[in-house]
Amino acid sequence: MERLTIQVGSYEVNCSIISENGKAWIVDPGHEGARIAALLEKKGLEPEAVLLTHAHFDHITGIAELQRLFPNLPVYIHSEDTVMFGHPFNQMPGEYASIGVPANIRDVNELKICEVIHTPGHTPGGVCYHFANDKLLLSGDTLFAGSIGRTDFPGGSMSKMMESLKKLMTLPDDTLVIPGHGSHTTIGREKTSNPYLV
Repeated sequence: MERLTIQVGSYEVNCSIISENGKAWIVDPGHEGARIAALLEKKGLEPEAVLLTHAHFDHITGIAELQRLFPNLPVYIHSEDTVMFGHPFNQMPGEYASIGVPANIRDVNELKICEVIHTPGHTPGGVCYHFANDKLLLSGDTLFAGSIGRTDFPGGSMSKMMESLKKLMTLPDDTLVIPGHGSHTTIGREKTSNPYLV
């Protein structure tokens, strides 16, 4: 398995492309769908699906362009976050205008390529993607380097966030963590330095 992570949009979301045998899974295409598609073409990759850690506008806006270029590209998301698609509060007109409800939405729990860890707190349907064999965690806006996701948005919960973080802290210390924003880290580093976890 190979991974490529780029920052997209003014919110600088970490969009990761996970690939194997010429197939690609696009995690959190928050913006710049055409740029993501061009990168796939350059690498000779065929997109299999979009995987969302959650449905906030800065993580989903690139879906519209990707589905225009790749019709019926599946979009995997936790069922508790689907209500955010097309919601008037889940957009920022201009760069992050509403994309409406994507086509071909699928339940993230059907995924077979990795372990899906339900991590509510930032949103009710937040998830993290754990690739155990590659010691990789894509943590979305649950866990950041030195911090955690906000819980003051609609649907957020600090108590649920802390329970979710407990799940993540059971992963091996050498697990590489790619968060939804900012620099990468490891589970071990966060155990010893993150003020919310120490």
